Amino acid sequence: MDVPKEQITALLDNALFNSAQLLGSFLVSSSTVNAETSPHLKAENLVLLGDALFREREYRRAIHTYKQALQYYKIIPKQNSTSSRSALSASNSSSSPNSFNICAINENEMEGIPSKARNLQMSLLMAKLYRNTKHTRGAVTCYRECLRQCPYVIEAIIALAELGASAKDIISLFPQTPNRGGRAQLDHGDSSRWLQRYVEAQCCIASNDYKGGLELLAELLQRFPNNTHILLEMAKVEAIIGKNDEAIMNFEKVRSIDPYVVTYMDEYAMLLKMKSDYSKLNKLVHDLLSIDPTRPEVFVALSVLWERKDERGALSYAEKSIKIDERHIPGYLMKGNLLLALKRPESAVMAFRGAQELRADLRSYQGLVHSYLAFSKVKEALYAAREAMKAMPQSAKALKLVGDVHASNSGGREKAKKFYESALRLEPGYLGAALALAELHVIEGRNGDAVSLLERYLKDWADDSLHVKLAQVFAATNMLQDSLSHYQSALRINPQNEAAKKGLERLEKQMKGVDPDAPEEEEENEVDDADAEQEEAELL
Repeated sequence: MDVPKEQITALLDNALFNSAQLLGSFLVSSSTVNAETSPHLKAENLVLLGDALFREREYRRAIHTYKQALQYYKIIPKQNSTSSRSALSASNSSSSPNSFNICAINENEMEGIPSKARNLQMSLLMAKLYRNTKHTRGAVTCYRECLRQCPYVIEAIIALAELGASAKDIISLFPQTPNRGGRAQLDHGDSSRWLQRYVEAQCCIASNDYKGGLELLAELLQRFPNNTHILLEMAKVEAIIGKNDEAIMNFEKVRSIDPYVVTYMDEYAMLLKMKSDYSKLNKLVHDLLSIDPTRPEVFVALSVLWERKDERGALSYAEKSIKIDERHIPGYLMKGNLLLALKRPESAVMAFRGAQELRADLRSYQGLVHSYLAFSKVKEALYAAREAMKAMPQSAKALKLVGDVHASNSGGREKAKKFYESALRLEPGYLGAALALAELHVIEGRNGDAVSLLERYLKDWADDSLHVKLAQVFAATNMLQDSLSHYQSALRINPQNEAAKKGLERLEKQMKGVDPDAPEEEEENEVDDADAEQEEAELL
């Protein structure tokens, strides 16, 4: 069997509920269990996952999982019903919600216990305490001890990868042979190879090798179809590297499998906002609030929803998510982006630094570079961009960041052009670099080059941002009819595109022979103000 059930029971008995439910997701999605021929096995597996979710206080997910188990239980043949009932009760006996009593042990008492005398629960708790207080060496030692006792502590695998351990180092910790201490033994046959692949995937992601991580996760998904944990990990990575459509598809797949998942749903909310899909975003936030309004993901999603209406209100929601969980990275990213929008770049730098200290990924580097440029700290911006390039040498996005810094001053435009072109050679489909290069052509008066570059991309990518940029170039060269056509194309693809709406308003003025930058006449302003006051009075 791919996933040993007794290991999930052991994790539950040690109160490692998060690892138990992550391992449970592998158990229920394993392709080795055929639901049609073995409905009793499927039911047992779902009950175990339900127990783990219940203990993790994900009550809505637990109920959903128990209901699925009941459906399989109904189709078990009559002759097997007695044995299945006893099997189900057996799986519950060791992991019933009332059977475990967590001891109250304070940190100082735990530090006084020799590492060899600590059980699994103590080791993991110590690791988390060390990590939260930035004692990295102590955290690594305790996480390593967890995996020596049980290789299936998924939390410890992820944490060690994020703390810089190599896949080889982590796998070497797994117990190789049975021992008197009764520690979990890892079978090095085909059935356990998936765990090693999983370690490799997490190490790739932690070291910013996103492509390698995605390939390994996709390989795991073939063995564990519809595994919500793998799909969420893939969606998170795709969101980081800008594969937005693929990420949205995976998030939607997760919600179709289990509509009560909250993990990473704030990342999904950010993607929906980028796509201007406000109806889906509204529904998502409504669903999350009904599932568990105490989770940090819910407050980040609320922040995303409020950004369009009230940036300061949105900022308070982002800050609330950080108060709930000081290690919640999307909270810091959202806070940084909002502070940047509110023209508070110095404070934005602090928020992005907070995200970077937890995990330096592409988005925290992007935030830092754009924040530094916003208050003309070009030297600091260049340093941050180069750091991103060192951390991700094969990333076109990191190359573009260096290009953005050089493009911010007239003397560096030639260098910027080279970086944008290098980014496009590395990743020909990277529209961000194509748009930046087109903008550079326009600034330097090469409108023809900008148009030919953008039209070349339009042949392969029907993207609203490409149409908007082309419309802007045509408007600047007084080719108003062509500009109108591209604004309309952009709005057909994305009716909520704000840049296209504003551009179309400007263009209509140009076509009427009115200067789009001229201030409105005073009389009109007075009428508008009176109308606005009347609206406000009605609202009050």
